[in-house]
Amino acid sequence: MADLVLATDDSGGPEIFASLQGEGPSMGTPVAFIRLSRCNLACQWCDTAYTWRFEGDNRPHRDGVHYDRSANQVKLSPEKAAAKVAALGQKRLVITGGEPLIQCGPLADMLAILPDIEVEIETNGTVRPSAHIDIRVDQYNVSPKLAHSGNPAELALIPERLDFFAGDPRAFFKFVVAEPSDVREVDALQREYRIPRDRLFLMAEGTESSTLRERQMWLSALCLEKGYRMSDRMHIHLYGDARAT
Repeated sequence: MADLVLATDDSGGPEIFASLQGEGPSMGTPVAFIRLSRCNLACQWCDTAYTWRFEGDNRPHRDGVHYDRSANQVKLSPEKAAAKVAALGQKRLVITGGEPLIQCGPLADMLAILPDIEVEIETNGTVRPSAHIDIRVDQYNVSPKLAHSGNPAELALIPERLDFFAGDPRAFFKFVVAEPSDVREVDALQREYRIPRDRLFLMAEGTESSTLRERQMWLSALCLEKGYRMSDRMHIHLYGDARAT
């Protein structure tokens, strides 16, 4: 049985913690979080670059920081990871990253040990979940990456994967936007893949409350005009841009 590769918290231990979900349709819900390491994309504004931008990785990021892999990754068996999640005593688990679905095998093994917990997976929408994972998922939070992320469309917007998630009523789409012009790209994807508007969120990009509030002023008007839902980043207002929050 393969190990899970996790991100680390500030103590160097695995980033498994209890908090309130800060984004999307479950915002405000008490949950357990597990943050997996590694990602198949590289967003230039990513706020968890410590999960993928290790020394030697020259994919661009606005901060220009490289992280030491040995200090920011830790391996756990599915059994140990499940035990740490269960010890938090929460009814719902949010699996985030990085990109969690690139670790389908050990992730499925962990979920098989946690049969009574609700499962929410945060994904960039480029990887189709295995059947062993899909059967245990209650909600997908799909965040396709727009052009301003810096990812080539052929890597970030895969038609077969977007079709899959758009057709699944458990999947909610959360688009990160930095400028009003980004919403035109969202409009095109919504039309092409027939994403239901009540399952589509726009979320301002930002890691400071002031930036989020400024962008939400024009974003709220666009949501009202277009019938999209707006997501805050509640954890930023509560805890700042910190690990294990």
